[in-house]
Amino acid sequence: MSSGWILAIDQGTTNTKALLVGRDGQPVFRTSVPLIIQAPHPGWVEQDAVALWQSVLNAVQTCLSWAAQNDGRVEGVSISNQRETVVAWRRSDGRPVTPAILWQCRRSGPLCDKLRADGREPMLRELTGLGIDPLFSASKMQWLLENLPGLRDQAAAGDICFGTVDSWLIWMLTQGATHACDVSNASRTQLLNLRTAGWDPELLALFGIPSVALPKVQSSSCVFGLCSGIDGLQDTPIVSAMGDSHAAAAGHACFAPGTVKATCGTGSSLMSLLPRLPNLQANSRLATTIAWRIAGDPVQYALEGNISMSGAAVQWVGEFLGLPNPIDDAVALAASVTDSNGVYFVPAMVGLGAPHWDSEARGNISGLNRTSRAPHLALAAVESIAFQIADVFHAMAQEAGDLPTLHTDGGAARNDWLMQFQADVLERPVIRSHHEDLSALGAAWLGGLSLGWWHSLADLDDVAIQTTTFQPGPLSRTRSARYSEWQLAVLRARLREVQP
Repeated sequence: MSSGWILAIDQGTTNTKALLVGRDGQPVFRTSVPLIIQAPHPGWVEQDAVALWQSVLNAVQTCLSWAAQNDGRVEGVSISNQRETVVAWRRSDGRPVTPAILWQCRRSGPLCDKLRADGREPMLRELTGLGIDPLFSASKMQWLLENLPGLRDQAAAGDICFGTVDSWLIWMLTQGATHACDVSNASRTQLLNLRTAGWDPELLALFGIPSVALPKVQSSSCVFGLCSGIDGLQDTPIVSAMGDSHAAAAGHACFAPGTVKATCGTGSSLMSLLPRLPNLQANSRLATTIAWRIAGDPVQYALEGNISMSGAAVQWVGEFLGLPNPIDDAVALAASVTDSNGVYFVPAMVGLGAPHWDSEARGNISGLNRTSRAPHLALAAVESIAFQIADVFHAMAQEAGDLPTLHTDGGAARNDWLMQFQADVLERPVIRSHHEDLSALGAAWLGGLSLGWWHSLADLDDVAIQTTTFQPGPLSRTRSARYSEWQLAVLRARLREVQP
């Protein structure tokens, strides 16, 4: 008797991963394909959208080959993806008109500065739950319309599709039959009204985005369309789509308010579910977003704080030091010393995200002394992940109430030393999932709801999740005290040039 699996695609910034997940909710196979990021100008970060799709296709074909060899079939496809990244393509032939503008890209900074100067932030907070920052998709789309000759007329005529990465993959998987996105990804564009969970005419007018160019907004757990053109996936339904951070929260089984998770990847995202949509405050240091929507159920809201550079900070230090394998070698170098010797590294190369939202901040290394060496800088980069997460965690606790523990996942979370350091800095237990790919797993679980494998999120509480808990240890008081020194380092990174 053949087995049935969900093929879960996790399209990330630096790689595309794919899992096959069975009816017990557990993965049986995984594969990964690396991706290249381009930075053609200072502050610009982009990716070849065709190469992005090819990485997905390669991962899918590897999974299908394994499934065929193991007498199984794929019953549904689930998607989790890097968020806020914008892809623009022609409706007529599906060809991208420009490289994908990644979530890290700051090219739309001047457009955001104008919005802020025009006093638009309160309105944007009230409608979208998001502050003004180049991170979000709307200003990226606006930049494309203002800087690519003829694009505005083509978009208004319906010849151009704008989308987040989930909509680009759905379009390609269905060979252009479906232009849709899920509500969690849509909530990160700054074009979605949180109350109506639909595109907002006032926001579209503010950014100059024609509605005809945008995808249809659907639930996170529903059937988006049928795959076509891929042997082994023909007529297979796409049964869920979610932003990667939202999917990771589901993979942690964070289904109730009062739980918080941190996904530690290239950047980091902390998310905590809310019992209801709160009053949206113009001075909030966090984003209010949509975690997901199950077809037929109300929208689930969440608080979120985004960190631009966490794992990327370690990579930057490795590259700065000229190490052959920047991340692995920097981590090994960090492990060669017992402390950072008073060195602090604030990785604000593209500004600071939550809870500071300071796009003008810049990277800062402080505390250097005569005995400072490369390993101290490497360790300071690793420590900066925990310190930045602490910044967001404490801001989240102020708005959401007491958060007794932190759930973690992602590449950096596999570092035992870092997880212990995180528990010590927070003075709270840190619970790490044993699953490497929680975003893909969470998307698969919501896809299983669409297929009827499970009937509610409560059914998923019974799915076994193996974890390791790091308790605050003997060094907790010392390490938490160092947090105040970190905050001074952040202030230095945010200092503006003094005019004579």
